Amino acid sequence: MKYRLLAALCYCLHMTSFATVILQYHHVSETTPASTSISPDQFSLHMQYLKDNNFKVIPLSTLMQSIKQQQALPDKSVVITFDDAYLDILTNGKPILDKYDFPFTIFVNPSIVESKSTHYLSWQQLKAMADDGVIIANHGMKHDSLARVPEGISEQQWLAENTKSLLAAEQLIKEKTGQSWHYFAYPYGEYTPNIQQWVKENNFVAFSQQSGAVGLDTDTTTIPRFPASQPYDQISSLRDKLNSLPFSITLADESQQTLFQKGQSTSVTFNVEVDDFNPAQLNCYISGLGRQKIEWQGGEMFTINYSAPLPIGRVRCNCTAPSISEPGRYYWFSKPWFILKENNQWYPL
Repeated sequence: MKYRLLAALCYCLHMTSFATVILQYHHVSETTPASTSISPDQFSLHMQYLKDNNFKVIPLSTLMQSIKQQQALPDKSVVITFDDAYLDILTNGKPILDKYDFPFTIFVNPSIVESKSTHYLSWQQLKAMADDGVIIANHGMKHDSLARVPEGISEQQWLAENTKSLLAAEQLIKEKTGQSWHYFAYPYGEYTPNIQQWVKENNFVAFSQQSGAVGLDTDTTTIPRFPASQPYDQISSLRDKLNSLPFSITLADESQQTLFQKGQSTSVTFNVEVDDFNPAQLNCYISGLGRQKIEWQGGEMFTINYSAPLPIGRVRCNCTAPSISEPGRYYWFSKPWFILKENNQWYPL
């Protein structure tokens, strides 16, 4: 590993700085569930922080075009997204965003919009927002997890059924708003490698709910977004996320899997493609287990043997390391798992 410092210095000489962060919100309200909410006052503080610290808020389409064309955007670019099309995005969130002239995206479930619930935006409201420059994108026809395959059918059959649903949702969004971006946010952030392939085959790009910055080599079937609602809504937490750098990490074979029964997976191996950090400063934390011991295998690969069985539910492993070339900034990568109960039953949503 001694060559890493020299490699990092060479890397810094030719690297074009590129880091975009996508923020994920749901409600902008004080009266909705805390786990998916940020208060209007705190949301306003977030937007003021972006302005005061010279972050460039861009449309999601600008980021995706940049990745498609492999052309770097200005560093410290930020994308703002909302899931589920709640009414308070319009009543509480949009006035704040308009104040700063910040673009944003809403991922919607057309069948929920069709239900005409007073808690959700209507098609008329979504069309007016679309005409005002808001990107309206696909969150699935219903808010159903694709990873939760019903009993009695195969995952292949399940995904074939959902192809019709996904395309029907995209068509309905186009009819009602005039937009069709083929952007898809995984409901509950749950996916598998087979679902990633299915997304690609249907010509969509997909957005997840694990943390991490976005770079030119980010996998467009699982684009990370930083949750920015409670309990992650404090400015100190936001600052670290906004200044993060994309950690180029790949996983092979079983390490790509996301869905396991409790106790089935005991380790994960990462392949690192960035040299701009000191391996001794790499830290990885697994939700519910805390900091994990890292075992390097040469200079480009490391393994984590879990300190205990992964807990049931949605689990994340967050790996960060301080940049050598950009002091004060951290590379950040997150690996999600969805751990079933011992009887192979799903945890509650």
